[in-house]
Amino acid sequence: MIKRKLIVAGLIGAALGLGAVPAYAHGFGQRYDLPVPLNLFLVGAAATVALSFVVIGLFVRGRASEFRYPRYDLLASGRASAFLANPLLVVPVRLVAVALFLLIVATALFGTERPVENLAPTMVWVIWWVGMGYIVALLGNLWALINPWKAIFEVGARLMGDDGGGAGRETAMFRYPEKLDVWPALLLFLVFAWLENVYTDGAQPLKLGILVLLYTTITLGGMVAFGKHTWLRHGEAFSVLFGFFSRFSLTEVRVSDTSVCRGCDAECALAVEGCVDCYQCFEAASRESRELNLRPFAVGLAHPSRVSAATAVFVILALATVTFDGLTATPGWVDFQTAVYRTASLAGANAVTVIDTAGLVLLPVVFLSVFLVFSWAIRQLSGEPVPVSDVVRGFVFSLVPIALAYNLAHFLSLLLIQGQLIVPLVSDPFGLDWDLFGTADYGINIGVINAKFAWYISVAAIVTAHIISIYIAHVIALRRVPDHLMALRGQYPMMMLMVLYTATSLWIIAQPIVAEG
Repeated sequence: MIKRKLIVAGLIGAALGLGAVPAYAHGFGQRYDLPVPLNLFLVGAAATVALSFVVIGLFVRGRASEFRYPRYDLLASGRASAFLANPLLVVPVRLVAVALFLLIVATALFGTERPVENLAPTMVWVIWWVGMGYIVALLGNLWALINPWKAIFEVGARLMGDDGGGAGRETAMFRYPEKLDVWPALLLFLVFAWLENVYTDGAQPLKLGILVLLYTTITLGGMVAFGKHTWLRHGEAFSVLFGFFSRFSLTEVRVSDTSVCRGCDAECALAVEGCVDCYQCFEAASRESRELNLRPFAVGLAHPSRVSAATAVFVILALATVTFDGLTATPGWVDFQTAVYRTASLAGANAVTVIDTAGLVLLPVVFLSVFLVFSWAIRQLSGEPVPVSDVVRGFVFSLVPIALAYNLAHFLSLLLIQGQLIVPLVSDPFGLDWDLFGTADYGINIGVINAKFAWYISVAAIVTAHIISIYIAHVIALRRVPDHLMALRGQYPMMMLMVLYTATSLWIIAQPIVAEG
């Protein structure tokens, strides 16, 4: 069995055996030989995005106040409501989530130090990080339900006799400083991105377990200090990030009776027809005023909302970090590392870490700078008498589909191939030669997805996402500039930005993957 797992480790990549997270995330090294030159793919994809702009401009009209979308309340049916809101369904799901979290911590701290044979690295870096992003983007914000830190805090609060204050209000030791906004969550996510893309020991189980416990301490401490929902909205990096992603999803939670919002410390009742995706109000609302709606994909990104500077920077950071993850696996990045290494006369084992850290920090700055330039152009052409920063905040959520699509393009093979490691690991989570469920000898099927299929899925996802982004940006533009022709003219820079990023994304995923160590 150990030999079989060593063969699996070889398939995943030799550097994985050394515990290097970047290599752990780039085990699928095959690239498809395109049937036509890459340049033709780029031109075709860019032309498709540009054509979509014309079509959307011709057919998407109307004023922002008229923005509506069809939705169906799953809780309107008595049987569906009884099933979905039944504690016999919700409580076991949350108990399983907490139990799995505790198992991950236990395997990390007390299991084998070989990453491939320990449950924790696969669960954290593949199943949870990659898989949860897909789930919340497609189905809805499941993370708000199964967040283990939230569940643990709630159990602790009840044991201490704290019911949360009732009516949506929270009890807290301190008032959260408004000027901090979501900067704590942004900083924590940047640290997480560094651990994923730069830190070479992030897949070592013991170190990973210590990092998880450290984040647990920060999260529980934040909820104790500032209140559960307050910290989840401002300081818990994954609640904030998955909240962005879930705006794209098929479902939403809504509170029709916005009087509940008076007890909420979030600005959540800005939608035309009620309070949308505010879980503090949803928990406090009566069953009669709760809605769990099916809706078209991506419409949640066009909801009117007040977007802060920190939120805008967070969205751009999310887009930049996943792009950086793909970029670091290309020969071009290796050449860049070599050039910097020689030019700066760097020395020592940490030289690559320094270069990658600088790249991880600088690429979001580049992305933000580019978006500022295009936002300035949007303001000039649309005639909006507002600061450029206001344009950035207004249109930033139109970038979310791009982040999701590139996430899919970059991580699909990782999830489908390396994710299969979970099958033997459920039988032997600690790497102690157990076989609890008879799956310990499962062999990884590397043919579950081939490079040709992955390439075409990636192209389709990226091009479709950019078209959706153009649509969302156009809807937002009509809200900001009621004159249709002025709004359309102001979207020319957005179209150029989408074409540019489409070409860049396809170029990155077409590059051969290099080994990292």
